[in-house]
Amino acid sequence: MENNMFLEFLASLQRLFVGYIPAAVLGSFIGYFIAMNSMVYQLFRRIFQIPHSIPPIALLPIALLVFRESEAAAIVIIFLGTLWTVIINTAIGLRHFHRQNKNFRVAIFHIFHALKVGIWVAWFTVIATEMLIGPKGLGFVLWDSYKNGNIDSIIETILYIGIIGFLLDQLLDFAASILSQMVSDNKKSS
Repeated sequence: MENNMFLEFLASLQRLFVGYIPAAVLGSFIGYFIAMNSMVYQLFRRIFQIPHSIPPIALLPIALLVFRESEAAAIVIIFLGTLWTVIINTAIGLRHFHRQNKNFRVAIFHIFHALKVGIWVAWFTVIATEMLIGPKGLGFVLWDSYKNGNIDSIIETILYIGIIGFLLDQLLDFAASILSQMVSDNKKSS
């Protein structure tokens, strides 16, 4: 069972990173460019709020119709859910950066906040997608355990999901802390 759970864990993480990483990179760049100009920011923040207001999992039926393959559909909705979240939060954060005398620690804080919110959305979407369409991953194990009435497996899987989410959050906090420290050290040495 443990070996099988490890494979399910890897399947969920693979789905997460294949959808999240490109969305985080693209979303950060788009958010950066939107934040550069106040008028562009006001316009696009409102435009991007529309797709951002749609829960990513609600797009699953459309993605399944378009891609006709559950893995591709899952990755696309993880990507889209993350993309809008990262764009909006990066743009908001970098507007704060411009208003606060271009303090790089503020920028780092806000960019990593955007990445954290993005990874939360992506992780929730991964689990929900796996619960709906399976056939692998922690979300699938959780739903399958429910259907089989296996309370121990439900609790174990929920713990794995929570621990992974917590570790991803901590990893981003750690990276932000290191970057902030590097910025502080560079200011002290110049």
